[in-house]
Amino acid sequence: MNIFGQLRLGYLVVETERFSDWRRFGRDAIGMHLDDTVPCVMRFRLDDNACRFLLQRGPSEDVTAIGWQVDDHATFDEILARVTGHGVRVAEGTSEEAALRGVERLVRLPGPNGLSQEIFTSPCAAAEPPALAVRGGFVTGEYGMGHVALTAKDPHRVRGYYETVFDARLSDYIDETISGVKFKIRFLRVNSRHHSVAIAAVNRLPINPIRTRVQHLNIQVADLNDLTRSYQRVKALGFDMALGVGQHTNDRELSYYAVTPSGFEWEVGWNPIVVDESTWEPTTYQGISIWGHTPEGQSIIDKLAQFKVGALSLAHREDVVPALAGAGIPDN
Repeated sequence: MNIFGQLRLGYLVVETERFSDWRRFGRDAIGMHLDDTVPCVMRFRLDDNACRFLLQRGPSEDVTAIGWQVDDHATFDEILARVTGHGVRVAEGTSEEAALRGVERLVRLPGPNGLSQEIFTSPCAAAEPPALAVRGGFVTGEYGMGHVALTAKDPHRVRGYYETVFDARLSDYIDETISGVKFKIRFLRVNSRHHSVAIAAVNRLPINPIRTRVQHLNIQVADLNDLTRSYQRVKALGFDMALGVGQHTNDRELSYYAVTPSGFEWEVGWNPIVVDESTWEPTTYQGISIWGHTPEGQSIIDKLAQFKVGALSLAHREDVVPALAGAGIPDN
């Protein structure tokens, strides 16, 4: 059974102690709906779903789990059979965990580098429409709410994980040089959204210069004016901007990248292409941007900190869940 096209990115879980900053960032800058009525928990909404971002108190300042919505129980059972068939244990989510995420039937799978993968069915609708500062709304729907970008020392096996578990397909590659370091980025899709997962790696070097499990996450607005307004709000409220507005080479999305209170980046995008499965062929692009995406505010201290993280990663063994990672053969 091939499950490509039968799942989509549903939510993310973040661990943070910086609730006050996240409240200003998520609601006031990005423009999402905020629910924070439960102690030590904050939830942001993009649409009628009860939860798209679950923030829980903790020290990691990082994304801890990705939630994947599956179309039906047959797809759900197929994923469980694949994982357990490779000898990997799964954990049933508790009723409390499911309620916090606003979902039914929740199961947690181990994922690469400690980033849990949660699968669920039947997201619950909130009782009231969301109060958004985005007039045209956010794009979610059948292709999911956006994407996540990861960094890895062993990108071939991380790609193998998503192919094994979710039948992910390769959309394309980007070769890019950042601060003198050469990166190769692999873009994977689980439906016709150009990518739901991007995997970046330093080319031919086993280092990872990013502290967090997720380098950035992406959400999409329906109206170009909402992109520019949110960019202005982020700047006006004093949050750091990683990359100014620009357009990507591969999916043609117009976007900017802000720095979240937890340190990973948050991309707000508009109008990426949708893949035509009957004609699509993977391509390698040189550089991430056609224009723009100019770095903003990065100091030499920031760059040195990244080099330090990269150097320390040499001695750190990344867990790629070997049983689900495939052969790990270089793909390009």
